[in-house]
Formats: sequence, C-alpha cells, structure tokens
Amino acid sequence: MRKLKLQMHMSLDGFVAGPEGQLDWIGSFGTDQALNDLINVLLDSCDTIILGRKTTNEIVSYWENVANNQPDSPEYPVAQKIVQMRKIAFSRQQSSINGKNVEVKNGDLVTAVQALKNEPGKDILVYGGAQFVSALIANDLIDEYYLFINPIAIGSGLKIFKNRKILKLKKSISYNNGFVMNAYING
Repeated sequence: MRKLKLQMHMSLDGFVAGPEGQLDWIGSFGTDQALNDLINVLLDSCDTIILGRKTTNEIVSYWENVANNQPDSPEYPVAQKIVQMRKIAFSRQQSSINGKNVEVKNGDLVTAVQALKNEPGKDILVYGGAQFVSALIANDLIDEYYLFINPIAIGSGLKIFKNRKILKLKKSISYNNGFVMNAYING
C-alpha cells in the first residue's frame, strides 16, 4: 500500500496560513541547497500529489510559472518534477481545474484517498490547504508528516491539527536559512 505523505510549511507558533489564508510569511527554499535536495528526494519517492481545491490553482500556477519561465531559479528542478507529476484536486463543486496533469475528484474524501493508496505506484504527496489537510488528519489518512518550520511567528491563522494527535519523530534537520524540517509518523 502506498503511503500518504504531508509536506507543509508551518510557522513557529503552529500556523500553516494567516487568518485569511495568507502565505506571504513563507520563506524561500532556494537559498539552501541541502533543503532543496531533501525536497527532491521526497518528490522522487512519490508519483502523485493531492490538493484541496482552494489551493490547487495557486500551487499549479506557481510551479508551472517556475518550470516554464525561470530556468535559472534554484527551484527549477523541483518545479519540473511537480509539473510532470499527476495532481489530483479534491472538490465538492468543480469538475475540472486548469493545469498540466491536473484531475479533479469529487465524492467521499476517505473512500477516494483509500482507493489512491491501494493503487500501484510510488507514494502520494499532500500539498494542502489547511482545511483539506485537517480533514485528512481527522480521518487518519496521513502516514508521514514533513513539516517545514519557518523561522517566523505569525500570531494567528489557520491550523491543521484540530484535536490531539500523537506522532513519533522520525528525524529533524535544521538548515542554514533557518528552516527546520521535522518528519513524523503516526505514534
């Protein structure tokens, strides 16, 4: 069975977005090659990305722009992989979303994710947003958590953990740009 891996930015005070979903506080990976290398390894272990509808357009347009227009960017290798990967947006309202290799799934989230986990292939990566990830956590669908702690406290915002969740630390790595990546598995 494939694993579902969450990769998400988090502030020091535990928020994944500002009160209105703002992401302007998230720092760039581009300045730390070791961090870029870790993200490439994580991407290489997966062949599918799942997203909530609200964040799909933003994520898809950002990475397609880097892949199509910024070959000198340190994020270019990551962008190339993300653009080429299968991306599934979960939505109750839309039946299609523009973007390369993007498909939309409607219906029951738990049933759809369990079916994806049972498909052959590499693992599955989750890229957000807060409400979507909270639903995955509440239904105990995430197997591994890769939380990129940004060196900033934002004071208020959106959280992904709504209830107590016991996790076991798999590894923790600090980077020169101030990021800390904590990897957890279900405890």
